[in-house]
Amino acid sequence: MYIGVDLGSRTVKMAVWDGERLLEHRIIESGFEPHRQAEKMIAGFRPAKVVATGYGRHLAAEHFADQVITEIKTHALGVRHHLPDCTTIVDVGGQDSKVISLNAQGKVAHFQMNDKCAAGTGRFLEIMAASLAYSLKEFGQAALATEQEVQINSMCTVFAESEVISLKNRGVPREQIARAVHSSVVTRLIAMLSRIGYGETVAFSGGVANNPCMVQMLQERLGDTQVQVPQFPDITGAFGAALAAAD
Repeated sequence: MYIGVDLGSRTVKMAVWDGERLLEHRIIESGFEPHRQAEKMIAGFRPAKVVATGYGRHLAAEHFADQVITEIKTHALGVRHHLPDCTTIVDVGGQDSKVISLNAQGKVAHFQMNDKCAAGTGRFLEIMAASLAYSLKEFGQAALATEQEVQINSMCTVFAESEVISLKNRGVPREQIARAVHSSVVTRLIAMLSRIGYGETVAFSGGVANNPCMVQMLQERLGDTQVQVPQFPDITGAFGAALAAAD
């Protein structure tokens, strides 16, 4: 039995792998001490090896992990397990977004990362959803409920929220604003993809890949390039870490 733990900015994810199948996976809030949360998650298991990834991986190494690996590599491992021919990954997490290019062997060739600003991340969507009085689950569905949208010009979270408030006060239907927010995030992801290049298939991983509007809009913008979402996209990093533990 092998365990991968992804100590992310917003949540801690765990994947348990027996060498042939995924036995269990869990997700909890990171809290103030994410490594303590992770220790609680793996308590009761008797793994041969634990590999940690994510923002808190080095802290995990000090307390319980046998090895650490970057989230770039774990997402490459996790995605290629499900989509063996994929050479491009878009990963949108809580506080950053990444575009990863793989070679034919599945090794990381290039990557680009947006980790200096919340725009284009799950946190950005959370803030905008709250501003429009939607839950995250409702947010994507609401954006899909209309084909009309207004323009949101700022990608800075603070200024974008001000724009959203202004649009609300002008009486713009909130589903149109929701669609505009999603469109602005996809525009940023497309720009990152264009800079790094992409092939016939793009894998969409991370918790934001559970948002149906994000998947649909990304597919529409990429045209003939197929967008594929791996199984359990929010634990892709933890799953890749578990695969690394077993290797």
